[in-house]
Amino acid sequence: MTGAAETPSGKGAGDENFPVGSFLLPARLRPHVAVFYAFARAIDDIADNPDLAPEDKIARLDGFERALSDPAHEPAAFAKAHALRDSLAACGVTDRHARDLIAAFKQDAVKPRYADWDELMGYCRLSAAPVGRYLLDLHGEDAAGYPASDALCHALQVLNHLQDCQEDFRTLDRVYLPADWLEAAGESVAALDRPAVSPGLRRVLDQCLDGCEALMAAARTLPGRLTDRRLAMESAVIVRLADRLTVLLRRGDPLAGRVALSRADFARCGMQGMVDGLFGGLTGRRVRPAPRSGEA
Repeated sequence: MTGAAETPSGKGAGDENFPVGSFLLPARLRPHVAVFYAFARAIDDIADNPDLAPEDKIARLDGFERALSDPAHEPAAFAKAHALRDSLAACGVTDRHARDLIAAFKQDAVKPRYADWDELMGYCRLSAAPVGRYLLDLHGEDAAGYPASDALCHALQVLNHLQDCQEDFRTLDRVYLPADWLEAAGESVAALDRPAVSPGLRRVLDQCLDGCEALMAAARTLPGRLTDRRLAMESAVIVRLADRLTVLLRRGDPLAGRVALSRADFARCGMQGMVDGLFGGLTGRRVRPAPRSGEA
């Protein structure tokens, strides 16, 4: 490939819902987290670029994948992959997680619809779970923590999908809502192009949030499983933020305007999460869901 492979969107860690390599993590590991995030951001931007043809996206992603194992493969065009390869080697972390992310974004290039929840979870196993698994491996945690980490990452992914459901449809013709739930609600993807959520689409969004709450039951056990207290605090903060965003999406309409966490949410969840992670206070905690539409 001649020239740059990347297509930067301008997004960075500060645009994410959840902390990326925050001060809570050990200082010696934060640079490695930053390298992993930069790689993930670069390949995500390629997949989400509406001006690239699917075959062009896949060709660029193939280049990133090759660069993970080939030091001679176009170091200028795929600099972030080369940087990640060196970082992983220094830390003794597998490149499997990075390759799974590439597989997810290749899927995004060619697959705009999901038949059911299980199929969507299959996508999340490639697009979201690798991030949590990378962090566990980087901190030397036991792989027994993978299931709880996966549950948290899957929930975060779905919450992001719900926030961006209209933009994804309008910009990329991509829909992450289970098609069978839309059909059962008497809706189609065209419901995402309306100025407000219809009753049928509201039911589908709530079903997705029900799925997130089921995932969060497992996710809340993660901080207590971790031996690294700093990672435990970071994960507990993320759990708190995910719970809060779930409540906001129950109450809000993502078609009428972006439903997002406020600065106050970040501050409150940050303080509560740090205490949870430090003292293991999350396990078994239940969050009372916000009332559904039509309920008192």
